[in-house]
Amino acid sequence: MRDETVSRRVFVKAGGLALVSMGIDPTFLTRAAYATQRGSGTYDRKKTLVCVFQRGAVDGLSLIVPHGDPYYYKERPRLAVPTPGKPNGAIDLDGHFGFHPSLAPLLPLYRSGVLAAVHAVGSPNPTRSHFDAQDYMESGTPGIKSTADGWLNRQLKHSRAHEDTPFKGVAIGSSLPRILRGDATALSVANLASFGFGGRPEARDRIAGAFRDLYAETDAGLMASSAEEAFEAVKMLEAAKVAGREPAHGASYPNDRFGSSMAQIAQLIHADLGLEIAFADVDGWDTHFNQGAAEGQLATKLRSFGRALAAFVTDLGPRMADVVLLTMSEFGRTVAENGSRGTDHGRATAMLVLGGPTRGGQVYGRWPTLSPEDRADGRDLAVTTDFRDLFGEVLTGHLGTKDLSAIFPGHQLERKRWLGVLG
Repeated sequence: MRDETVSRRVFVKAGGLALVSMGIDPTFLTRAAYATQRGSGTYDRKKTLVCVFQRGAVDGLSLIVPHGDPYYYKERPRLAVPTPGKPNGAIDLDGHFGFHPSLAPLLPLYRSGVLAAVHAVGSPNPTRSHFDAQDYMESGTPGIKSTADGWLNRQLKHSRAHEDTPFKGVAIGSSLPRILRGDATALSVANLASFGFGGRPEARDRIAGAFRDLYAETDAGLMASSAEEAFEAVKMLEAAKVAGREPAHGASYPNDRFGSSMAQIAQLIHADLGLEIAFADVDGWDTHFNQGAAEGQLATKLRSFGRALAAFVTDLGPRMADVVLLTMSEFGRTVAENGSRGTDHGRATAMLVLGGPTRGGQVYGRWPTLSPEDRADGRDLAVTTDFRDLFGEVLTGHLGTKDLSAIFPGHQLERKRWLGVLG
């Protein structure tokens, strides 16, 4: 192959887009070309799941503060968020839990029943390795390193909705995350504003040549015109004029990478391109040093995080009835603060569920308490909800997934363990 930048796993990589299929589905480009004939904005509005990965292990005890548990204050003399009513105190939710004060933009969503929190959720695997824990959460098979695909890709593979669009599964980023890799086609888009080939004939010709070389080396039976069909898929997004759309309803996103990611996902939803799964990640949650309490490093991250989620809801307006946003993180932090005014790798954390049929206004999950005898390994918040049970409940309640065993193989998903987060 003359162009080493195009591999069997990457159909298109230019202008900030990577179109990926681990198995090279020879019918995909034909479906994509057919989709362009329908024009933009012609898909029936279906359900969309937006997943946000807080990489680095967010401190769930600061995200959703257990101000009713006395051990929280005993173990964190410098890092505990003050009790509700005190200066910079937690925002009370139910008398026991509260939002970190930086998450004030989310309070109206919680009180209106749109937003729910789930505490003490995590992986049954005890690893405290970021790499392994993220891999297990994205593969959906804790403790098994040989799983080839991600659980969101398996959801796309088994879903029958919008099979003729290349925008069924989209990650905002420069590469496809583990959670979306697999046999089903998925996109990664670094930046919609720079999407496309800029009208440069030489760029189109170079990439088209690389496509033809690729197909010549495969036995997939693809014709040389497949490169042109791929460009038709690009034109589909360009025709929708997604990149030029301003946020609706006066929404104002924070001026950072995560704010931009959420704004771009909202753009794709508004464009009615058949988006079923969207993914974004936000890193920087590994707070070993100088974590801070109501103010500081973590508070700054949470402030941007809360503003971005609130802006996303404002932007989509009534469309949030068809959208559920789910946050996740590989694990939580230790109950006790360390000697560097931070927290170390722990076990359970807190996650958020927002929009669609969410039964908000509640903090879900069985609270194990922070007493030493109830902690995992004597140091961490114990996991009382397996993340697969929460994710499976969201898939079933929002996307209508029928066979969860195909999405989370090897795990017995029983409704009796579901929390009732979705109505």
